Formats: sequence, structure tokens, C-alpha cells
Amino acid sequence: MKLITAFLILFSNLSLAQITTQETYRRGQMIYNEFCVRCHRPDGGGIKGIFPPLAKADYLKNIKETIRSIAFGLKGPIVVNGVNYDNSMAPMGLDDQEVADVTNYILNSWGNQHDEEITIKDVQMLNSDKP
Repeated sequence: MKLITAFLILFSNLSLAQITTQETYRRGQMIYNEFCVRCHRPDGGGIKGIFPPLAKADYLKNIKETIRSIAFGLKGPIVVNGVNYDNSMAPMGLDDQEVADVTNYILNSWGNQHDEEITIKDVQMLNSDKP
């Protein structure tokens, strides 16, 4: 009986984690479509030389800078997939949960893959060192 109870607890926790992950991606997609799609395009491809791609973007490997740019905007030159970009992205006014959600969506869309879910705590840790 104890084994069955332990299995049920483990299974329910795994299901809850999966639902939470699916929910953050769903919310992230909604945020992306509202705030990001104009520049970065529906396919995450951006506009070469003007708005950097998010699809298979090497820039996204730096998770802290990715979160920071979504939370606080970005100004100045960056290089994405070998192409120079020198534009600015204004802060979108997202709260910490929205930043986590859209980051999770971006990090797992258009050929991107990130194994760890970004949480509100990850975003809050960066708030102490705002640019």
C-alpha cells in the first residue's frame, strides 16, 4: 500500500510540473504575440541587420543576458549568429512572471531548446543588478 501511495504522489507531482511547464509556454506565447512578434516575426526570424532573430539564436545561450534584455530592454551593439545589430529594444513593462513565461517560450521555440524552466525567482535575482 505504501508503494502505491508513493507512486501516486510521485505521478501527481510529475503531472503538476508538466502542466506548469505547458502553462508557462502558453502564457509566454501570448505575451510574445502581443509584444515581440512585430519585430522578431511570427517565426522568430527577425529582420536581418535590424531586429535579431530568436530562432536558433546563439545569443540566447547566455540565459542571464536573455532574461535581462527581456526584462529591461536592450541598447547598443550585439552579435547574433555572426550578424551585427545595433538597435534598441525598449523595456516592455512586463512583470517578473511575464518575463519568465516569454523567456521560456522563446528558449523552446523555432529550434531553440533549453532544458531548465526559467522561474520568477530567476528573474527576481536579476532585479538586484538592473543595468
